[in-house]
Amino acid sequence: MKAAVLVRHGAADTAFEMRELPDPEPAVGQVRIAVDTFGLNFADVSARRGTYRDAPPLPSVIGYEVVGRVDRLGAGVEDLREGQRVAALTRFGAYATLALTDARAAVAIPDDMEDAVGAALPTQGCTAFFAAEEMVRLHPGDHVLVQAAAGGVGSLLVQLAKRRGCVVYGTAGSDDKLDLLRKLGVDVAINYRKNDFCDVIRAARGDDGIDVIFDSLGGDAVRRGMKLLAAGGRMVCFGAASHAGGGGMAPQILKDLKFVASFGFPHPIPLLMNSKSIIGINMLRLSDQRPLVLKRCLENVVALALDGTLTPIVGGRYPASQLAEAHAFLEGRGSMGKLVITWE
Repeated sequence: MKAAVLVRHGAADTAFEMRELPDPEPAVGQVRIAVDTFGLNFADVSARRGTYRDAPPLPSVIGYEVVGRVDRLGAGVEDLREGQRVAALTRFGAYATLALTDARAAVAIPDDMEDAVGAALPTQGCTAFFAAEEMVRLHPGDHVLVQAAAGGVGSLLVQLAKRRGCVVYGTAGSDDKLDLLRKLGVDVAINYRKNDFCDVIRAARGDDGIDVIFDSLGGDAVRRGMKLLAAGGRMVCFGAASHAGGGGMAPQILKDLKFVASFGFPHPIPLLMNSKSIIGINMLRLSDQRPLVLKRCLENVVALALDGTLTPIVGGRYPASQLAEAHAFLEGRGSMGKLVITWE
C-alpha cells in the first residue's frame, strides 16, 4: 500500500514522506478499507508537531477517518460486507491507501454521499454529537457558546444546538467565517480578533450568563469562559487548539506547563457551590474503552446527514501529493469546515 508517513516532527513540508508499505491484514473483529479519501483534524497538526501524546512513535501513519470500500473482513465481522462503501474512524493509520479499523467504528454510507461529507462524520461528527447530545442536554432557549464555530466540529455543534432551539453565540477569526456562522443560524457571531468574547456576551446577557460552552481552544479560553457560566452551566472541553500552534524557542516542557497553568485550577467545592461543571471529551479514549458508544454516535450522525439535519461544511479538497499544503492551511487557521485528502 501507499502511505504518507510521518517521519519527523516540525514543518508540514518536511514532516511526511510517501512510502510503499506492506498491506495490513485485519485481525478478529476488524475490517480493511480501500481508502478513497481521508480527513484532516487539528489533532493531526498536534501529532505532526510532536505535541500529541497519544500519537504513535515515529515513523508512523497518522489520521483518524476514512471513506472508502471494505475490501477484506476479519474473522467474526457480520454487519459489513466486502465492497460496501463506509465512513470509518481509525485509531491512526488513515493516511494510507489501505486502513484497518474495528468493524464497530465503520458505518455504511450510500454511494451518492459526497466523500468529503462522509469524511466529516467519523471524528468531527461523532465529537459534536457526543458533546451536544450525550454529554449534555440542550433545551429550547438555552444560551450556548461555540468556540471556533466555523471549524469542522464547531459548525456541526452550531447545527445541533440550533436543532434544539438554542440561542447560539459563535466565535471565529475572519469576516468570511462570521458570514458562514450567520448562514448556519448563529445569533451572535463574534470576531475574536476584534472583540473579546467575554465582553460581547456580558453585554448581551448581563448577569444571566451562558448555559453551555463548547470549547476546542483550551487554556485561557476555558478559565475565562467558566466565569460566563450561569448556575447549572456546563463547560464542555474537547480540544486544545490554542496550544497546537507552538512556535518560539522555549523548551516544549515549559510551553506545556504554561499552557496547563492557563486553564486555571478549578476545584470541586466552587463548582459545587456555584452549580457549574466541566466535562472533558477524548474521542480516542472513548473509542478504546466504549466502542459501542462510538458506533451509536456514528450511526446517528450518518442518519442526521442523510435526512439533511446536519450539513458538514467542506472547506477544501487536496490530492495526496499536496498533503503538506493542506496541513499548513489547517494550521494557519484559515480553513472553514472539513479538509479532506484524496488519493489520485
